[in-house]
Amino acid sequence: MTFSAQPRKPRPPLDEAGLFDYAVRSLGRMMRTEAELRRLMEKRIEPGPAAEAMMARVTVRLKEYGYLNDTVFAETYTRLRQENEKFGQRRVRQSLSQKGVPQQIIGDVIEARYGNTNEETLAREHLERKRIKKPENEKETARVMRRLIAAGFSPSTVYKILRQWDLPEETLAALESVDEDSPVE
Repeated sequence: MTFSAQPRKPRPPLDEAGLFDYAVRSLGRMMRTEAELRRLMEKRIEPGPAAEAMMARVTVRLKEYGYLNDTVFAETYTRLRQENEKFGQRRVRQSLSQKGVPQQIIGDVIEARYGNTNEETLAREHLERKRIKKPENEKETARVMRRLIAAGFSPSTVYKILRQWDLPEETLAALESVDEDSPVE
């Protein structure tokens, strides 16, 4: 049995009521930021100034009903990433920024959630969650370091954890040159 990929008929652009219904259904499937929802809505309407006004009205209605709130999204997202994934604040900050959350909200939420958190403890919990064991050689040490950096932990925290594992000094010397402000992978 073969399936042929037939081109889809282009969907007709939505009016304001249809756009509102589409947005509610979209938010019902998954919590989204205002920026993410706008990107979705832009695909379903005719471009132009009238479309911008229509999206603005739909967004206002969604906010009035409490369906769309970037602060609540950021708080929930941050809590889940910290408690479940054991991610560091750098990773969460970058993810929220990519999702279009305003920087002021990101800063407030990260400070509230990670302000009293011991980064080293969280990093150890992340290692335990991912079942990452003490590295046996330089290659494994580099892999552990990359994994912790990608999980949002500062190089100084990563270095501290690796140092406590009593790894050879030459292996750790390469880690000292890592930039503290390097972006998360």
